[in-house]
Amino acid sequence: MTHEKGVGFLITKRSKTALLEWNPISPRIITARFNSRFQKTTLIQVYAPTNGADDCEKEDFYHSLQTTIEKVPKRDLLVLMGDLNAKVGSERKGWDREIGPHGIGKMNENGELFADFCATNNLVIGGTLFKHKNCHKVTWVSPAGNAENQIDHITISQRWRSSLQDVRVKGEQMQHQTII
Repeated sequence: MTHEKGVGFLITKRSKTALLEWNPISPRIITARFNSRFQKTTLIQVYAPTNGADDCEKEDFYHSLQTTIEKVPKRDLLVLMGDLNAKVGSERKGWDREIGPHGIGKMNENGELFADFCATNNLVIGGTLFKHKNCHKVTWVSPAGNAENQIDHITISQRWRSSLQDVRVKGEQMQHQTII
């Protein structure tokens, strides 16, 4: 069995009581809004087209994602996360506000698209902010085990950057790793 797209949320019973709404935007984008202690929080979970996908598919995805973000109330804490299929690397190339000094690898085309998207929307890529061993930053390992990348990301609004205390990979032996 193969599948190409799909996103969702796994939440605890306690989180369910705080859930205000959720909205499946497309097979690649879903949102959930929660009531939290000091403000409301909107989570956007995504599965972006791969680096090899055609440009139209990528443009459609980022257009839909932009429309989704524009609907998030300005006061909400915004967290965008998921499989972005984007290597942002360690060279920040003018994206100093969006990319921290601790990414891995070299930026690919999807990484540029994602970094530009983060710049447009005042988002910072959390997994690049904290110094960790590579085993705690690698989010994808090829089936043969010979290639490792950081392509799954958690981003947060720039204004909430100081509240992000850590981002790291948890778990092993899976093609995509869990980010906490």
